[in-house]
Amino acid sequence: MERSTTELTGRLAEYARLAEHVRAIQDGIDEIRGTGYSDDGLVTAVVGGRGELVELELDPRIYRDRNAIELATKIVAAVHDAAEDAGREATTFAKKLAPQAKQGDDFDPMFDPALQLIEKARSEEGRR
Repeated sequence: MERSTTELTGRLAEYARLAEHVRAIQDGIDEIRGTGYSDDGLVTAVVGGRGELVELELDPRIYRDRNAIELATKIVAAVHDAAEDAGREATTFAKKLAPQAKQGDDFDPMFDPALQLIEKARSEEGRR
């Protein structure tokens, strides 16, 4: 069966809307920043919404103790805390875009909103 021009135009518009929504999700995730600190406050880490380390600040007082293992432990802990903070922010952002029924403990802020949009488009396609 040959598809009408109107049907194809409608489908292309729906795909364009879907792509725009996915780009908005990506942009929102890219703007997220999470911050973490070492217990003594001498290490500050900032992590982006995709989990990448974007900033690491070492207070000059950190060099008074020349224990490399302790310094590495402080850095890892601060980065880990920053990543958790960014993850919470990403989840909060993404949940605003996802239907309430689709949110749970296994909610993935990076992919679930886009996957839910695709599933919605597929179900609407099935009704046609």
